[in-house]
Amino acid sequence: MTDIYDDSLLHFSAGAADTGTRLDVFLAERSGVSRSRIQRAIRGGHVEVNRSVMLKPSCRVEEGDSISCSLVSDVEPDFIPESIPLNIVFEDPHIIVVNKPAGMVVHPGRGNVTGTLVSALLYHCSAIRNVGEPIRPGVVHRLDRDTSGLIVAALTPESHAVLSRMIYNRVVKKEYTAFVWGHPEPPEGTVDAPLGRHPRSGTLRAVREDGKPAVTHYEVTASYRFLSRMTVRLETGRTHQIRVHCAYMGHPVFGDPLYGGREKMLKGFDPGVREQARFLLKQLNRQALHASRLEFMHPSTGEPLVFEAPLPVDLQRLVEALENE
Repeated sequence: MTDIYDDSLLHFSAGAADTGTRLDVFLAERSGVSRSRIQRAIRGGHVEVNRSVMLKPSCRVEEGDSISCSLVSDVEPDFIPESIPLNIVFEDPHIIVVNKPAGMVVHPGRGNVTGTLVSALLYHCSAIRNVGEPIRPGVVHRLDRDTSGLIVAALTPESHAVLSRMIYNRVVKKEYTAFVWGHPEPPEGTVDAPLGRHPRSGTLRAVREDGKPAVTHYEVTASYRFLSRMTVRLETGRTHQIRVHCAYMGHPVFGDPLYGGREKMLKGFDPGVREQARFLLKQLNRQALHASRLEFMHPSTGEPLVFEAPLPVDLQRLVEALENE
């Protein structure tokens, strides 16, 4: 039986009597959770001591230590390795960078248990099974199913811990290309609007005063008759952040079925524009969003890494159609 991460987060402070106790023993005694389950959480990179990831169950606790643990539960995951071609941009013993196609889910979830990026990674490098969370081994950040582009995964527990911390500290730079309805004004700016769960749907996100901080920087790089092409840089990485912020601006991502980026935007345009837009929506059949650039320090060597991915064929065709209108 293997484990699935269930977001159960525990916090403890070590007292004088705890000094010298093994970390796994300390957590098992304090939490009432089995020692083997605690050890899996530690080796998976889910335990922090004084805000630093600790990967050794045998490390010793000291008085005053602040310890947090994200537990895993005993549930069989519903996925197996699959021989799925991967567009590998970079790979070494520590990390792998993939240019994910639109339509591929990153990790198994409700309704999506096959054909995922994780399933492909498990087939390509089986050792990744023991890295990070068992339901999404190696994964340190995600892309929506119908967003194409660059994603990095860790191949060792040590790299997973370092990359996770880098993302938490917002030092991994992510840049996207987005095609949005209309012409944003000003053409360059920042959306600083907190995001939380949509009040009427648990799967959607919305701008909420009580949400988590979310900051998106954008710059219009090309304007067309009824669309704009933007470069978008994320300061935070909330679920659906770009899509929600663009809709919040009044310029939804073209083709986005969840946040108003399809036929409802046709109102107000003349018949010629509506006809072309409908045709392009049918041809694209997904949100026009692509993770085009990824920049971070190598988790093992410290070397600065920069990766870029050109627009996929469907977005290239969108550009050609817009330029020829």
